[in-house]
Amino acid sequence: MAETPQPYPLLDDDQLDLLYDFLDSERVSDEALDLFGAHGYLVAQAITTAPTERDARLTTIFDTPPEFDDAAQQQAIESALEELCANAARAFEAGDVPDLPFDLDMSEEEADQEHPVRLWCAGFMEGVFSDETAWFGNYEAQAAELLLPFMILSGLFDEEDPELAGVGQDAKEATRLAEQLPELTLDLYLLYRAPAETPSKHHKPGAGPRSGKSQSRRRGR
Repeated sequence: MAETPQPYPLLDDDQLDLLYDFLDSERVSDEALDLFGAHGYLVAQAITTAPTERDARLTTIFDTPPEFDDAAQQQAIESALEELCANAARAFEAGDVPDLPFDLDMSEEEADQEHPVRLWCAGFMEGVFSDETAWFGNYEAQAAELLLPFMILSGLFDEEDPELAGVGQDAKEATRLAEQLPELTLDLYLLYRAPAETPSKHHKPGAGPRSGKSQSRRRGR
């Protein structure tokens, strides 16, 4: 029996607090990703076989150049973001899953568009749509199936597919999908590096096969 993948913390609590406070401050653009969006985006960058360059990743996260207090703060923020991405890659290489910095419970009172799960999934899909060919080119059907929970929870279907949008807005179903996210990230990583192997069967991804391509929609705060 295969071992259950273990959650791998990508940053320590102090680093997460540093990023949370900075990305939620007036020093960054209103269109910048928050901590959860940046975390999801960088996990996606650790999965793809065609990651964007460091400066391009920072531009996606910040939108416009942020106002750092000094060079030391800039170094701390940018280094934490790079470490997050590098640690995600190490986790996947070891067969582990990223420890997500939020509760996966999508209870009724929390299941709104600002729930960390939704923001994380929106950031993750930002990473996917940065190079759709790399994600869908050779494995369109498999990738679309594995990515469906991310797309549903990100709100991607809210205006174009009421049925799938309803799944993401139902507290029980949304929680079921959210609980799959860590292992789905590992399944995606393995898909692009060991495509002949069948992804883990600990879950039933999504709500059925559906084409995964759509247009990215950035979420502000």
